[in-house]
Amino acid sequence: MRQPTDLENLAAQPIAGADELAGAFAVQPHDALKSADEHARVFSNLSFGVDFTDYMAHATWTAERGWHNKVVEPYGPLTLDPAGAVLHYGQETFEGMKAYRHDDGSIWTFRPTYNAARINMSNRRLAIPEIAREDFVASIVDLVRADARWVPSEPGTSLYLRPFVFASESFLGVRAASRYEYLVIASPSGAYFKNGLQPIDLWVDRQYHRAGPGGMGDVKTGGNYASSLLPKVRASQTGFDEVLFLDAATNTNIDELGGMNIFVVMADGSVKTPVLNGNILPGGTRSSIIQLLESHGTPVSEETISLQSVIDGLASGEVAEMFACGTAAVVTPIGRLASDDFDIEVPLGDVTHAIYDELTAIQLGHLEDRFGWLYKIADAS
Repeated sequence: MRQPTDLENLAAQPIAGADELAGAFAVQPHDALKSADEHARVFSNLSFGVDFTDYMAHATWTAERGWHNKVVEPYGPLTLDPAGAVLHYGQETFEGMKAYRHDDGSIWTFRPTYNAARINMSNRRLAIPEIAREDFVASIVDLVRADARWVPSEPGTSLYLRPFVFASESFLGVRAASRYEYLVIASPSGAYFKNGLQPIDLWVDRQYHRAGPGGMGDVKTGGNYASSLLPKVRASQTGFDEVLFLDAATNTNIDELGGMNIFVVMADGSVKTPVLNGNILPGGTRSSIIQLLESHGTPVSEETISLQSVIDGLASGEVAEMFACGTAAVVTPIGRLASDDFDIEVPLGDVTHAIYDELTAIQLGHLEDRFGWLYKIADAS
């Protein structure tokens, strides 16, 4: 059995309930709430990250006052000077979370203390002030309670939450900023992939890399995603859904997709996933899947996995299936792996579907939460 990571240990530390944390971000008046017709339009065709709710959480950090002015205010444009530091030096971090409506109408989220710990890990790497975990969770509680009508209830839907921090000081010198904004915005969302739990085709990129040793591959910052966009555009133009990146040091080992971790299921029932080597994001969904698999007695190894071993394993039948995972998509089967010199169909199997079914059932309250991952935000209204 693997030992918990530092993030997992931090996430497991107790935190106060939502009622105790509520009110840390004061809800401001809103005299232009979206109409019932607009609400109906959004809910009639839920996409991902396109439509947004009435409110957003917001706080500001300065060297003199620390984090202050904690409010839930009307969602709307921000004012940023053209010399705002984030525009020039990319000092920014973010998280991805979801709020779920259970069958009784109550609203829950999943492992918020993991996200709280991880955003601070990212903040430390980018020289951004840390946010108290209680404030982080309180911002989620206060925003979701204010925006409760935007939490959908249909299967596969959720309120996607995007906490983020950026440097807002106006200057052009190369240094850490002295002013930052923390915000949480929310988007009622359907499935990340339009076709639901359908296999995706992966292009293995040998020219570009997402991150390198000593870089920022293990933190959630926009630069990591920006570096993946050109390869993804090129792959999309030839019919592929996502890009699988190799390690920058040797260009031979699999790292992760542009926005998801990857798992390899072996024919003997064991499961492998790339080791957290500093290039790979320590995904909360990845962590949850490892714990679920091990709780069922499935051997899980975190190791360096060469691309060639995967190709050979698929050819020989030693590799039985592959899947990707992340907050937005949850779990997605991989149906094809290709590059300039190979094109292989990946078998579909039962492990991917079983993990998806179990994890989403826990998130939606349909299965016992044996790990204490769920956090109740609000009772049924």
